[in-house]
Parts: sequence; structure tokens; C-alpha cells
Amino acid sequence: MKFVAFERAKQGTGASRRLRITGKTPGIVYGGDVEPQLIELDHNALWHALKKEAFHSSVLEMELGGNVSKVLLRDVQYHPFRQLVQHIDFQRVDAKTRMTLKVPVHFKGEEESDAVKLDHNLVNHVTTELEVNCLPTDLPEFIEVDLSGLKKNGTVTLKDIKLPRGVKWVSHGKPNPVLASAVSPAAEEEAPAEGAAAADAAAAPAGKGGKAAAKTPAAKAPAKK
Repeated sequence: MKFVAFERAKQGTGASRRLRITGKTPGIVYGGDVEPQLIELDHNALWHALKKEAFHSSVLEMELGGNVSKVLLRDVQYHPFRQLVQHIDFQRVDAKTRMTLKVPVHFKGEEESDAVKLDHNLVNHVTTELEVNCLPTDLPEFIEVDLSGLKKNGTVTLKDIKLPRGVKWVSHGKPNPVLASAVSPAAEEEAPAEGAAAADAAAAPAGKGGKAAAKTPAAKAPAKK
């Protein structure tokens, strides 16, 4: 994806506030062998770009002053309740340096799986993004996971898929995370429990509090003198 940025001359809270009033968003580009550079972007164009998944997970082309450089989105600060981007950070990309980035996971084929077609399982997408390490040229826009082979109550883990060439997963101590799982519908699991509860209720003795009322002997009338 490509976007246009402009040089920003002033910095500080007051300057940033005045910039936002004019429909611009302040930002910064850092990294590489050069000093961080202050930039500004058109807010409306940026707002629509941020709605696209690729803007968050792929190498972007930033046009600035007639030059195009490759950057990654690193941080976005939103207003607490208004639809307003307050600040945005980008990092320059070095083609020869490996980088670490979170990439979205896309699932396909679950409707054709035995778990869904034959056993009417529900499929849970357990992992929606993976953190990977790779060179900028090897960075995938997303990682696709085929669930067509999913069986009843089965799972698909990271070891069940093949990552794109040159891409390594950053584990953070998790050797083999579950990406998706198939589970039986809740109604099938609750039915036996409901049947047992009904049987217990029918077997319970009548009476207040589930106990038979105890009979107490009638009090004797006092003897007449």
C-alpha cells in the first residue's frame, strides 16, 4: 500500500492541536541511520487506510517530498471517544534487516470439513494473528490456514501448517499453539445433564423443601377437674 505524507515543521502539544483542527494528523518516522522525521498526514485519508488490514500488517510505501521509502506502521493513538487519530508512528524498513511483526491469520475450508459437514461441529478460531520474523521482502500480508481436513472435535496447530518461505514464528515460549478447534454444539452436551436433572426432580419426595412432612401427635386436652 502507498500513502502520502508531508514534512511537519513544528512540534509540541499546541502545534499538534492546531494541526488536528485543520484536518491533519501529526506523526513521526524513525529507524535506520537517519534522525527521526516529523510528518503530517491527511486525517480522512489516514482514517480510511487504517480500516484496511494490509495497512497494519504489510510493508508500506510512504511518499514524502517526492521520494518513496518503505515503512511499517508501529503505533496509532486514537481519541478516547471521538473518531480521531491523534498521532501515528512509522518505522523505516531496511531491506537487509530481519524484522518482527504480527501478521493476521485467515481461515478457509471449514465448511468442507468432516467436523462441520458430518458431525455438525462448531469451529473456533483460537488464534487470529501470529508474530513472525522475516526479511521485508518475505513478509506475507496474511497467513492462510486450511481447515478442510478438520475432524470431529479435532484441532489444527501451528505444526500442522507450513509457513511461507523465509518466515519464522516468534514463539514466546509456546511450542505449538492451537490455531483452530472443532467442538460439539452446546445443546448436545447439555441434553444429558438436563435429562439427569429431570429424573432427579421426579424421584424427589413430595412436600415442602423436598422432604416429607413429619407427623406430630395431636396435643391432649387438659383433664377436667
